[in-house]
Amino acid sequence: MPKIKTHKGLSKILNKRKNDIKIGKQGSRHNTGYKSTSVNRKNRKGSNLSKADKNRLKNLI
Repeated sequence: MPKIKTHKGLSKILNKRKNDIKIGKQGSRHNTGYKSTSVNRKNRKGSNLSKADKNRLKNLI
């Protein structure tokens, strides 16, 4: 049985933590020069995946 390959697009966005999976916020990759400072600051924090999304994407990471 062949191995399941990692989805490279997802691996650039998601970060595995001890008990959770962290995902970056949208709009934080480029063109940040004209966005407000508060928007850039909020995008840095990221958020955790929901339980439903975690189960759906578990095999791709």
